[in-house]
Amino acid sequence: MPNFIIKTHLKDTLYAKPHLFILNKGMNSGKPQKEPFTNSFVVIFQNEADCESIYFVAYNLWKTKFWHPFLVGSVIPFLRLPDFSKEFNPKASLMMQEHEEHQKNIAALKLLEKKEKQFHENINLINDLRRVILYRYSKR
Repeated sequence: MPNFIIKTHLKDTLYAKPHLFILNKGMNSGKPQKEPFTNSFVVIFQNEADCESIYFVAYNLWKTKFWHPFLVGSVIPFLRLPDFSKEFNPKASLMMQEHEEHQKNIAALKLLEKKEKQFHENINLINDLRRVILYRYSKR
């Protein structure tokens, strides 16, 4: 199990070690990202491999809405740091116990992410071509 530190992210703070950010406000609380959110926790690791591995664990927990029961607040729900730390550590350990399966799942998720990016690029190209054709057509 990788060692990591979970803290509240402070604006304009730079981190020397590998890290990822976890959104802590709103209905998307728990969403991981490499770039900082305004309201987020930062998870700091010793090496990049651990960071990549835990990123997909956090992504899984966010996508399956694992954090929704832990949200508090009536207008803008948010996730508390103690609740996040208490639940994230054991859940990450449990998900990573089956190491080979975990690695296969990460590889599949990376492939899907790559294909999704290609798909969006293709959609953008199609829209650009459509715009050019319509522009040429309307100029006659």
